[in-house]
Amino acid sequence: MKAKLILVDRPLPRTPFPDSAINDSHRAALRSIARVVDETATPTPPDHALRQIVRQFEQGPVLVLTGAGVSTDSGIPDYRGPRGSLSRHRPMTYQEFCHDPAASQRYWARSFVGWREMDAAAPNRTHYALVELERAGYLRGLITQNVDGLHRAAGSEQLLHLHGDLDTVMCLDCGHREGRRIFSARLGAANPGYLESIVLDPTMVNPDGDVTLPQAAVDRFRMIGCLRCGSVRLKPDVVYFGEPVPAERKQRAVDMLATAASLLVVGSSLAVMSGYRFILDAQRQGKTVSVINGGPGRADGRVDVLWRTPVAPAFDALLDALSL
Repeated sequence: MKAKLILVDRPLPRTPFPDSAINDSHRAALRSIARVVDETATPTPPDHALRQIVRQFEQGPVLVLTGAGVSTDSGIPDYRGPRGSLSRHRPMTYQEFCHDPAASQRYWARSFVGWREMDAAAPNRTHYALVELERAGYLRGLITQNVDGLHRAAGSEQLLHLHGDLDTVMCLDCGHREGRRIFSARLGAANPGYLESIVLDPTMVNPDGDVTLPQAAVDRFRMIGCLRCGSVRLKPDVVYFGEPVPAERKQRAVDMLATAASLLVVGSSLAVMSGYRFILDAQRQGKTVSVINGGPGRADGRVDVLWRTPVAPAFDALLDALSL
């Protein structure tokens, strides 16, 4: 497995923050962002992969872990696919967002524009297939690394948003939480005519809900404050690169895996540790691990079944084989 640097959207100073611990976390986050994976394993023959995963569903409740590849058919790009957003855009780290006011200003200007495209996205047939599997009793639950809310919109119930959800904004100073639509309406009132002034290519919206804007557009964007305390240190309730998954969410994920018979990974390269850890934990528990993904992944050489296929046709075949 090899790693290489991804193009970044702006140069970074060698030591952007005065605190060495913050710098170390920031650099670790950049390494995680930059990690890409090459093909390291021979995929399972498609017919065999289908039979094995059908058997996996039949042998007990399956925990499903999904990534960005599940949402690409809804028009939301992934990070590391052939047309993934990392080829043109580097996500902001948690350290930048919290400690660089210019970075958070840039994020909110870009997200104010891009979030509308995310909010308009609709679940696709893979999201609905997972709902059918859940209602038929085949799933222990579903953990998603995505922040787009599409599994919830499709109707999944035993659902954990591992990395949070763009639908909520939180204050980093007082903890107040606000619905994203209300927050967006307040931003619109503070920035009349702003959206109309931006020419947006919807295909350039990133998986984290923002879109690249010229610096002049960022500079004229007006940020608003928290409804409770007035602070402008507001953040979408999502886990950024360089930010830990909240402990209670991590524990719920551990509990879901412990009570599942096996693990199925769908549409994820597992390039970040928060996802890859599920593979390691499942294997320590002696559980079958399968992957359905259109591109290479970090765990491909470790899993029991590796079905290299577009996600949606695979789930069409699975539903047919299970008579759903």
